[in-house]
Amino acid sequence: MSPAASFAAALAAASPAGSSAAGEGAGRAVLRAAGLGPKTLARVPADARQVLVVKGAGPDANRGTARLYTRTGAGDWVPGGARPTRNALRGWTDDHRSGDLRSPAGVYRIGDAGGLLPNPGTRLPYDRSDEFAEGGTGFAGESLDTAFDHVLAIDYNRVAGVSPLDRARPLGEERGGGIWVHVDHGGPTHGCVSLARADLVALLRELRPEWHPVIAMGDGERLAR
Repeated sequence: MSPAASFAAALAAASPAGSSAAGEGAGRAVLRAAGLGPKTLARVPADARQVLVVKGAGPDANRGTARLYTRTGAGDWVPGGARPTRNALRGWTDDHRSGDLRSPAGVYRIGDAGGLLPNPGTRLPYDRSDEFAEGGTGFAGESLDTAFDHVLAIDYNRVAGVSPLDRARPLGEERGGGIWVHVDHGGPTHGCVSLARADLVALLRELRPEWHPVIAMGDGERLAR
């Protein structure tokens, strides 16, 4: 059976009731093999059945890979395919500040989506709005016109359960915000994670709100702690 077929079969067999504690303990070996250390794993909520692992190439790198792990009813974590990513121009940080051009490393809920274009088929709440329109150019001189065609809000310094456009910043404006997974525009970001359009659309369709998805993001050294 191909990896894609195995992943689809595992999803089909997943039980809404969740897994046993023993199965979950054994299954987390897969997440450890993915590079998540004890401190990172401790921040993954017990009810999370989907973990998007975004691993940067280095602490100051703005490229990396993403892979979605989904937990079956037996407690096994099944990996999806690797997808190339970009992140902030200057890499990663544990103490994100507005304008530092680094992406905030950590584990965060991901449950709200939206974009300039209509819902591409996600089960997540989706806010279609002209306010997602973006102009100008990025760090490599590339157009940003289509960057926010689809976005997935990362719950860093934001109120969960609202549109990604919401401007509330519970930690204060100085801690930044508006950290999304959005469409890749051909260059590094200010703080977000970006995926190729087809990869982002596929991810949005794979995520299930009832499985309480989270993102674990950072360079390999931070994720391994």
